[in-house]
Amino acid sequence: MSSNARLEVLVVDDDRDVRLGLRGMLEDGGHAVEEAANGDEALRMLAERVMDAVLLDLDMPGMNGLDALLKIREVAPDMGVIVVTGKSTTENAFRAAKRGAFDFIGKGVLDAEHLLAVLEEAARITRVRRGAAAGTGGDLGMIGESPALEALMEKVRRVAPSQGRVLVTGENGSGKELVAHAIHALSKRSGGPFVKLNCAAIPKDLVESELFGYERGAFTSAVQPKKGRLEMADQGTLFLDEIGDLSLEAQAKLLRVIETGEFERVGGTRTLRCDVRVVAATNKDLAAARGAGEFREDLFHRLNVLPLHVPALRERRTDIAALARHFLAQACAAEDKPAKQLTEEARRILEAYAWPGNVRELKNLMERAAILVDGDMVRAEDLAVWLEPPASEEGVGLRGEIERREADAIRRALEGAEWNVTQAAAGLGIDRTNLHRKMRKYGIARH
Repeated sequence: MSSNARLEVLVVDDDRDVRLGLRGMLEDGGHAVEEAANGDEALRMLAERVMDAVLLDLDMPGMNGLDALLKIREVAPDMGVIVVTGKSTTENAFRAAKRGAFDFIGKGVLDAEHLLAVLEEAARITRVRRGAAAGTGGDLGMIGESPALEALMEKVRRVAPSQGRVLVTGENGSGKELVAHAIHALSKRSGGPFVKLNCAAIPKDLVESELFGYERGAFTSAVQPKKGRLEMADQGTLFLDEIGDLSLEAQAKLLRVIETGEFERVGGTRTLRCDVRVVAATNKDLAAARGAGEFREDLFHRLNVLPLHVPALRERRTDIAALARHFLAQACAAEDKPAKQLTEEARRILEAYAWPGNVRELKNLMERAAILVDGDMVRAEDLAVWLEPPASEEGVGLRGEIERREADAIRRALEGAEWNVTQAAAGLGIDRTNLHRKMRKYGIARH
C-alpha cells in the first residue's frame, strides 16, 4: 500500500489525553481517526463499520486489552491490531503476539514516524487478508485481471500457507516486494513481523552487521549492541531483496542459519537461534551467477524451494490502464490536486509502451502527470515527452505518429482561430505559453 493512502484507524484507550495525542499523530499523517474509551465500545464500532487498523491499549478498566484483542480477532479476524501500551514488558509483548497482535509499541518510546510506518504496514496486511477472503486480486496488493497476474496470484495462494522458502524473480519495479508481503500476510506467520533487507542498498562491509546484528565494541562506532534483521524477524518472515548482491562470505553465514537456525552477531561469540521464513528476491540470473562463482550453488537450492516469477508489465498489458487510473487518482489525492482522467489516446500510448521500469515507472509517470498536467485530462502528448525513447523502430514510429498528430491538431486549431494563439490554446485545452512552446518545437508559424 502507498504511504499516501488515507486510512481509517480506531484508537482504543481509556486515557483521553493519550487518544488525543495519537489522533494528532495520525491526522498529521493524513489519516482518519475514530476513538473508543474501552474494549466494549471498540467492539461495537468494529461490528458496525470497516476500519483499516486498530491501535489498542492493554491496561483498561473492565475488559483489558488482551481480552479485547481476542474479541477483536473474532469480530474482525482480518484486522491489523497494533498494541500501544505503557506496560511494554517482554511478557506482555509475547502474550499480545500469541493473541494475534500485528505489532507491539511502548508509549514511552512512541515516535510518530515509526508509528505511521507500522500502521501502514498493518493496514496493508489487513487489506491483503480481506482480498484473500474475498478471492480477489487484492490479496497481492496488485491491480489487474490479466492471465499473467491471475496465474501469479494463484501460485502465491498455494505457496503462502506452507513453511517453504520462496525465491521471487522478476525485473526491477515489477512488484517482487508486493509478492513477498502477500506471502507473509497469507501465511501462518502473518501475526509475526515482516522484516526487509535490501542487499543491494547496503555497502557489502555492512550487510553482515545489518543481517546478523553486532555486539558492543565489534567496530569503532558500535557503542551499543544491536539486533540484526534475523532476530527482528523471529517468528515471522525475512524478505531478502536483491539476494544476488549478497557477498560470498555473507552467503555462507546465511546458509548456516537456514540449515541450523543458529548464528552469532558480528563481534560476538554467543550462539543465537531464530525461527524465520526466508523469502528472497532477485532481478539477476542466479544460474549465470552460480556458473561464474558469484553465488553459492548450495544456497541457491536452499532458497529456491518454491520459485515464483513476477511478470513484467509489458507481459500484462491489459492491466496497464487500470493501474494508470489507480496511480493517477492516488497521486491527485495525495497532492491535493483536482481529479484527472486519461484520454483514450493516452491509454493507447501507455499500453503500447515497453515499460523498462515496469509498474514503478508507470506509478512515477502518473505522479508526474498529476502534478504537472494542467486541466482535468491527461493527453497522449502530455505523456509522450516523458517516456523513454523506445529501442525498437516500432516504438519510434509510435512516438513519431503521436507528435505528427499533435502538430496537425495545433495547426488546425490555429487556422480555425485565424492564428489567434489565445483562442487556439483555449480550444486545445492548454495555456498560451504551452502552445507557444509546442509551436516552436514543431516549427509551426503563420506564413
